[in-house]
Amino acid sequence: MSAVRSVGGMIEARELTKRYGGRTAVDRVTFTVRPGLVTGFLGPNGAGKSTTLRMILGLDTPSAGTVTVDGRRYDRLAAPLREVGSLLDARAVHGGRGVRCHLLGLARSHAIPRRRVDEVLELAGLDGVADRRAKGLSLGMGQRLGIAAALLGDPEVLILDEPVNGLDTDGIRWIRSLLGCQAAQGRTVFLSSHLMSEMELVADRLIVIGRGRLLADTGMREFIEANSQGVTRVRTAAAEAGRMRAALEGRGATVGPAPEGGWRVTGLGPAEIGELARAHHLAVHELTPVLSSLEEVYTAMTRSSVEYRGSATHHPKGAAAR
Repeated sequence: MSAVRSVGGMIEARELTKRYGGRTAVDRVTFTVRPGLVTGFLGPNGAGKSTTLRMILGLDTPSAGTVTVDGRRYDRLAAPLREVGSLLDARAVHGGRGVRCHLLGLARSHAIPRRRVDEVLELAGLDGVADRRAKGLSLGMGQRLGIAAALLGDPEVLILDEPVNGLDTDGIRWIRSLLGCQAAQGRTVFLSSHLMSEMELVADRLIVIGRGRLLADTGMREFIEANSQGVTRVRTAAAEAGRMRAALEGRGATVGPAPEGGWRVTGLGPAEIGELARAHHLAVHELTPVLSSLEEVYTAMTRSSVEYRGSATHHPKGAAAR
């Protein structure tokens, strides 16, 4: 595997639209996924993520608009496995086929050397189960097989849908490191996941859709900073905590206890809080802007786009019949 990649493999969607009868699953979506970055793809269930990925991979035909990989439609790629590696459904493997045999079959279809099969088996941690049938794999090992298949052609583009599904802690850390390395080598990495904590750690950029429409296309940090509530953590000497709270509330700030100690303050920024503390001769031990998590920001942004919402209300047995 080469250490340096030439820039290429951009995914470009322009006014991409998919209709099923009278329902529009993807509505005039435009975005670009660039090489050298891990781009996260987020959206609630039913938002159109899977349909978008299927259109990129030529599995669904757009009703309107276009989507290309390196300037070409997927069905125009001469050797798809060598250009685009993908994982949409790790269960899409013949259960009676052995792990190595499955990968060998894919390799032969694209004239990929046998040694590459051994490389990806080792890379995915599957060399110890290479002769096991696919139906005997756990969910996590099945995910590893799907990822190994995506890496088989050493492609410039990786498209992965929920790749950490079923992985244990070691597997999650492995995929996190793998995706970062792939992007650092100049590949285009497009990653869909509902696991916000992992997405926040691994993604450089985010594309967010809701009810088929584009909600955001921006850098991870910019997305969080632009959509975070203005919260500042303030800590002072215990003897002065009451005076600090009174001074803050006197200026109209909302003050609540911080889990780490001190106060969580909204309504005043760090500079204003610092000036207020100086005016009241209060020593400040900590004055830290606190950003929302990706999960908090994403949940707030997509609240109106959630199509399938459950209830947390518990109904006792038999209540529905009363």
